[in-house]
Formats: sequence, structure tokens, C-alpha cells
Amino acid sequence: MSKRWFDFTFSGNGASSCGSPEPEPVNPGLGLTEMDEEGDQSPGGSSSSESAGTPTTTGGFERVYRNAAVKPPRIPYGIQKVMSMADSSHLVGMHPEVKRCALLMALEAAGAEIEDLLQDAVIRQRVLHDFEEKAQDRLRDFEAAKAVDNQAIQAELDRITAQYMVRIQGNVDDVARQQDNVRRWQQRKQRECQRMTEAAAFLVPQEGANHRTLTAVLERAAGARR
Repeated sequence: MSKRWFDFTFSGNGASSCGSPEPEPVNPGLGLTEMDEEGDQSPGGSSSSESAGTPTTTGGFERVYRNAAVKPPRIPYGIQKVMSMADSSHLVGMHPEVKRCALLMALEAAGAEIEDLLQDAVIRQRVLHDFEEKAQDRLRDFEAAKAVDNQAIQAELDRITAQYMVRIQGNVDDVARQQDNVRRWQQRKQRECQRMTEAAAFLVPQEGANHRTLTAVLERAAGARR
């Protein structure tokens, strides 16, 4: 992951355009170890995502700074104070250069060292970048764990589906067997009726006897029994 460090530009040789001395260059390559905490929580309790094991990234940044391996320097006026001053309603609408001069005058009056402020900004940005990388690593681990869980759920679903498909197929086979039984019975019934008709032919006079006559006689006999 590429990192963009805080870029401070000063004009002139050894001094800013407002007359403040130019600070010494700050080395951005400060080593940071992995942070211990996952993130900041809003007041009132932990979120459901944290309880579920997901990497927490919501909330403010104070906890991130507080739990960093390399902590920002403890100075009366840090870069956060400058950020607050820059957002002041008293500076709204000012030309950027006028606004910059006003900030430098206020910091100089407060005895704040520009180099300390820049060092604070660099450290805080590195802390945030490292925390982001840590959060990305935890997110990848979380996604991998959930993928494994989903695979297990899918396997269980496939197993249960297979069991129910066997039961469904058993019901289909049972219906098919009953249908075959009925068809076989119908075939036997037809043969039985044919034999009965042939036997009944011996019971009527042969003159003028035919299949239609025998059928009519049998139907009348069946009606008489009802």
C-alpha cells in the first residue's frame, strides 16, 4: 500500500513567507509496530460487529493514537490543535495566505514549535496508515473465516437436501408402484371379463348369439343384482 505523508510547503530560503524560521526536515521513516487495539468505539457500549469478531473501524481516532506502538509526542500544541484552529469560524472566508499567517502568529504567540507540529502530523498519519493496514488484514481473515463457515453450511445444506431428495424419490417410486399395480389389475380384469363372456356364451342359445347380445344379458344381470 502506497502512503502519502503530510506535505508541508514553505517558501523562501530558510524562512516562510510570514517570516517564521523554516523547520528542519522531518524523517517520515519512523518504524511502527502493529497496533494492539482494533479501533475506537462510540460512548455507550461496543458495537455488534465487534462482538461478532469483525474489525472495528468506526468512531474517532483518539483510541487509535492512544494504543499505537509509537505514540504522538505530548506537546501543548499539536497538529490537532492546528486543525481546530484552521476550522475556526473566525478564519472563515480568509485568503489562504492570510489564514496561514494568522495561524503561524497564534502558534508563535503560544510558543509552539513548528517542527514539533510537523513531527506530530507525520507520526499520526503513519499511525493511521498502519491501523488501516491492520484493519485490512483483519478484514481478510474475517472474510476467509466466513467463507469457510459458508462452505460448511453449504455442505450441511447439500447433505440435508440429498436426504430429502431420497425421501421425495421414494414417494415417487411408491406412486409408480401403485400405478403399476392398478394397471396390472386392469389387465387381469380385462382377461377375467373376457373369460366370463366366453363362459356365458355357453349359457345362451347359439342361434343369433353374438358378443353384443351376451354383453346386454350380462349388463341386465348386473343391474338386477343392484
